[in-house]
Amino acid sequence: MDHGVTLGPIKGLESLAELIDKVSYNGVNAVLGHMILPLHGFIDGFNDLGLILHLSAGTIWSRHPNIKVLVNSVEMAVKMGADGVSVHINIGNEHEEQMIDDLHKVSSQCSKWGMPLLAMIYPRGNRVKSEYDEEWITRSVCIGAEAGADIVKVNYTGSIDTFRRVVESCSIPVVIAGGKATRPEEVLTAVKESLEVGSAGVSIGRNVFQSPNSTKMIKAISAIVHENVTVRDAMELLKR
Repeated sequence: MDHGVTLGPIKGLESLAELIDKVSYNGVNAVLGHMILPLHGFIDGFNDLGLILHLSAGTIWSRHPNIKVLVNSVEMAVKMGADGVSVHINIGNEHEEQMIDDLHKVSSQCSKWGMPLLAMIYPRGNRVKSEYDEEWITRSVCIGAEAGADIVKVNYTGSIDTFRRVVESCSIPVVIAGGKATRPEEVLTAVKESLEVGSAGVSIGRNVFQSPNSTKMIKAISAIVHENVTVRDAMELLKR
């Protein structure tokens, strides 16, 4: 739920309170977002719902939209009662050095405070032909693991064989991103295929909260992740 900073008031995030109420009872383990979540009490009362405080930000209106800068700290996450923190970095562009440096600094602070770290790493920039290329995604998971992250979030490469090689190359748990909103069957297939080759789960935003029925989409994804149902069975949940 960190998209408000990056993209502005997009569809699906009009009411954070309503959205969090939906996800908290339908199989979601944690929500990820900026200070608005803990500071204004959106997650109060949901004891089983984890909070991952996002520490980096950038907007699509910047002269350099691929740059993410640190806007918060691990210490603040501790004060806010967060269960983990996340950092977003983009590689394959002329600004990746600063973002990689930020990732390592946050990782060091996480070690100090005993705070789990999720590293979101995407190939985005003038050197990248495809954000889903196996070689680039493999580089991404390696950077996350080497920095000391506990979990690394990357794009799904689009096939079982290529993503198997990504997961096998990484020494820490890998979860997939959802990306831009697309057809439900495509999302559920990516979730299922990634899990079959060893991914640890998913971290999906727009393909949940911009779904025609976000509650049903949450249930369908959760059924695959937690109950190992087929894509066909998950699609049936969307029709009920």
